[in-house]
Amino acid sequence: METDKDHIHIMLQYIPRVSISSIVNRIKSITTYRVWKNHNIYLQKHFWKENTFWSDGYFVCSVGEASPETIRNYILNFRTLN
Repeated sequence: METDKDHIHIMLQYIPRVSISSIVNRIKSITTYRVWKNHNIYLQKHFWKENTFWSDGYFVCSVGEASPETIRNYILNFRTLN
């Protein structure tokens, strides 16, 4: 995983019978709960209407022919590329 100011990169391996949308939804749900639990006072100033954190959208792609190591290096070096 690598973070930027407005998005994150995550490399994960998953069982193909599980939809990627359900995985993303689960990640967003769990992290939103934990962020709000730990930073409630600060977040209430910015998200006063509802306990939200992530935007609705996401981008997903498969690694295809790239090796896991190539993808891992891209994620780790993303900041130096931009």
